[in-house]
Amino acid sequence: MTAKDYLGQARFLDTRIDSKIQQVSRLRDLATKCTSTLSDMPKNPSPNQSNMENIICKIVDLENEINSDIDRLVDLKREIVGVIKEVENTDFQTLLEKRYLSYLTWEQIAKDMGFGIDNIFKLHRLALKNVKIPKTLQ
Repeated sequence: MTAKDYLGQARFLDTRIDSKIQQVSRLRDLATKCTSTLSDMPKNPSPNQSNMENIICKIVDLENEINSDIDRLVDLKREIVGVIKEVENTDFQTLLEKRYLSYLTWEQIAKDMGFGIDNIFKLHRLALKNVKIPKTLQ
């Protein structure tokens, strides 16, 4: 695993969490939709509730996955912060934090740090060379 791959894990996990949250929202919308049909046909005395139960079960399962992913994201970010703090150059640390923990664009990083975009790319390459990936992941 490269330093870039290692540091990029947080963004990937964060994106997956956002996707799952959107799925829960859609399932909640589906569960709250209410339609009525006007008919003079006799109704079944025990309407089928299994569809609603299935939706609710899916929502609960997805929310549990989200909570688990959030726990993993917090742990991963804590680990990444520790790895970034081990980099000696403070400009490298700042750049890595802005890119891999705050998910800023290259343009925003360049503006915040007062560098040109080409210098930010060079700084990034040098910073990645100074990242020490935990041995358990190598």
